Order: sequence, then structure tokens, then C-alpha cells
Amino acid sequence: MVPLTPLADAAPPPITSAGHAQLLIAVLAGIAVIVVLITAFKMHAFLSLTIGSLVLGAVAAAPLDKVVDSFTKGLGSTVASVGVLIALGSILGKLLADSGGADQIVDTILARASGRAMPWAMVLIAGVVGLPLFFEVGIVLLIPVVLLVAKRGNHSLMRIGVPALAGLSVMHGLIPPHPGPLAAIGAVHADLGVTLALGILVAIPTVVISGPLFSRYAARWVDVPAPDRMVPQPNAEETGRRPGFGATLVTVLLPVALMLVKALVDIVIDDPKNMTQRVADVIGTPVIALLAAVILALFTLGRPAGFTRERLSSVVDSSLAPIAGVLLIVAAGGGFKQTLVDIGVGQMIVDFSKHWSIPALVLGWLIAVAIRLATGSATVATVSAAGLVAPLASGMSSSHTALLVLAVGAGSLFFSHVNDAGFWLVKEYFGLNVGQTVKTWSLMETIISVVAFVLVLLLSLIV
Repeated sequence: MVPLTPLADAAPPPITSAGHAQLLIAVLAGIAVIVVLITAFKMHAFLSLTIGSLVLGAVAAAPLDKVVDSFTKGLGSTVASVGVLIALGSILGKLLADSGGADQIVDTILARASGRAMPWAMVLIAGVVGLPLFFEVGIVLLIPVVLLVAKRGNHSLMRIGVPALAGLSVMHGLIPPHPGPLAAIGAVHADLGVTLALGILVAIPTVVISGPLFSRYAARWVDVPAPDRMVPQPNAEETGRRPGFGATLVTVLLPVALMLVKALVDIVIDDPKNMTQRVADVIGTPVIALLAAVILALFTLGRPAGFTRERLSSVVDSSLAPIAGVLLIVAAGGGFKQTLVDIGVGQMIVDFSKHWSIPALVLGWLIAVAIRLATGSATVATVSAAGLVAPLASGMSSSHTALLVLAVGAGSLFFSHVNDAGFWLVKEYFGLNVGQTVKTWSLMETIISVVAFVLVLLLSLIV
């Protein structure tokens, strides 16, 4: 199988002669600097990761010019492998939102859902809409829908809201083309199609448990009405022109379908010279799959909404600016990861894991959990943890390498708290206090992390 282009290849020999003890101190110092800068000084994660990489190299006694080279090499290769995908995903998400396609999906599903089925409908909506959207964009898009459904249908806000949040969060942490999973796939040289297929297997039961099932208890513990100030009001200027439900659904699911086709053809045929496999490898490449969806969206979403060529160009333009921060964070995470590799931390992790007898999947999850708790960023946790455990993927089968990506992704979602922007978004939109947010959102994130990790371990015994 053809893996996604790696973020960077390992570059032996190490750029420093420091021993394991000094390297461990350097890693702890680098991560501590990143954590302190993000949490205490509220510095942007891009700057924090850049400074943390320099501290990492300095404490490891590596020549700073080589540290800078390692960081920039990792940053550049990350942008090369992930940047285009993030940009295409953002364009698709913006077209979906501005054309009314997202609203069409929401309205169609809700019109067919009864009262008891409403939490399950919210999971379905969040899963479909959340595929091409970044987590923060998904929250902004779906929360008004959650509030309207709760208000008009007299439903418990938590009974409706938690499933929607669970669907978005699972997509963000486990399913490409979201930035974290993509970066982890590149770091450990995993196959994107296999990761996507196994990710869906893990995601479905994880969403069911953390969403509709957990929301029953969340609604008992936190019984709050939808805050009136956040409930959206009708827009008098709404034209009413929207793309059709079927066309919108096909557009959203096209990249997923193409990547899954590639994975299945690779498994069934497994002959690089076979023309069918060569075609599938091309159309299932993430860049081609997402580009095809974006081009299709210009016709299936933009035209039915009445967008002129100038409006379509404007939508594409406006979709790219908001991703600059995300792209820089992921890129700097790739730079930090490459610095870790080049000073020899990867080999240190391999040596330590042999002595500790900690399975790679468990180690990846634990490292991601620790960084998530410290920084509050799922993306930073995914990229950093994937870089640390990447050497352990050497010699793994494609399925187990994909499971390593999913273990890291699951760990990156563990217990969102006050250092996570998502925590405050949920608190403010739902009108909760800090304690109520912890009992609902934070606990839901923890359930997602633990359930997904357990499912990954179970799959590792089968595949």
C-alpha cells in the first residue's frame, strides 16, 4: 500500500551526542516550555512550539544551527504533506456552510426524527457535517441548530447537545482529513485508507456511547434551558435557495468514498502494476479525493444556491484566511517532532519501551493524554505524541500502524478543561458554569478517549 507522504524521514545519526538521561531532561524541558507559554502566558501555540523546539535542542546540547535546520525541515515537510489537504477541507467546509448545504442536511434529518430519535439524529448530523469541517467551525455551525431544536421541541439541552458535540469531537480526533489525524498518519507513515476504514469502525460505537447514551445521564446532572441570548433569530434576507439534500450528501461523502475505494482495491488486488489499482491509487489519493469534492461542490452547492462566479471566488478566498493559525500550529508541531527525531529521542523511546515492556499503542495513548492535559490542544497532543512514538511503528503491519494513529488520536481528546478553547466555547454557547461544563463536556471527552482506546486495543487483537 502507498502511505501518505511522511512528515519527515528520520535523520541518523543524531545531531547531538547526549545520553538518554540528558535527552529525557531536554524533552521534559521542551514540553514544559510549550505548556507554560500556552497556559500561563497565553502565547500562540505556533510561537510556543517554535520556542519549545529551540529549548529542546539547547538542553540536548545540539548545535543551534542544526536545531533550526531540523525544525524548518519538519515544518516544511508537514506543510507539504498536510497543508494542501487542510486548505481543500476548509474550502469544502465553507462552501457547505455558505450555500446552505449544511442547513439542508440538518433540516432534512430533523424533519424525519421523532422526539426519542432526536439525540441519534443530532449524532448523524454532527457526523456528516463534521467530516469536512474543523471542530471550531462545526461548533459554530451546529450549536445554533442544537439550541433551536431544544427550544422549539422542548427537549433537554444536554440530551440534544451532547450527542452533537460527541459526533464533532470524534470526527476531529479520529477521522482524516482533520489536521491532527493527518499529521499523525504522516508521522508514523500510516496508510490513510486503512486508517480511515479502521477509524470509522472505532468512531461509530464511540459516538454511540459518548453521545446518545451518555447524554441521558448528562441531562439529569445538568438540567438547563437553552439560553435565549444564543438562540438564532430568523434572517429576513434569507433567499431560501439551497442545494438539494442528495447532492449535498454525495459531495460531502465523495472524498471518504474515494479513499475507501483505494483501500479496498489495495487489499483485494495488491498488484501495483494492475491498471485498476493504479487508477484507484490516483483517485483515492487524499489531495485528488478532496480536490474532486471541492470541484463538485462548486456545481452541486454553489450553483443551486445562486452563487455567481465572483461569489464563489469570494467564498474560496474567505475560507483560507481562518486556517492560517491551524496550519501554522500543525506545521510547528511537525518541526518540533522533527527536532525530537534528529536529536535521537525516537531511539531513546524505543530503548525505554523495550525495558518497560509498554506496548506502542498504550505508550502513544498515554503520551497524547499527558500533552493534552498540559496544553489543552488536541492537535498539539496528536502531532507531538505521534512524533515521539513514530520509531515504534517500524516493522508494524499497515493495520497496526493505523491503530497507533487512532490510539494517539484517542489520547488527544482526554478530559478537555480550562486550558482548552473548546471548553469555553461550549460553556458560553450553552450558558453553563465551569462545574456544569466539566460534568458534561469534559466528562464526555474523557469517555470518547477511553472508549476509543479500548476499541483500538480490541481491534489490535483481531487485525
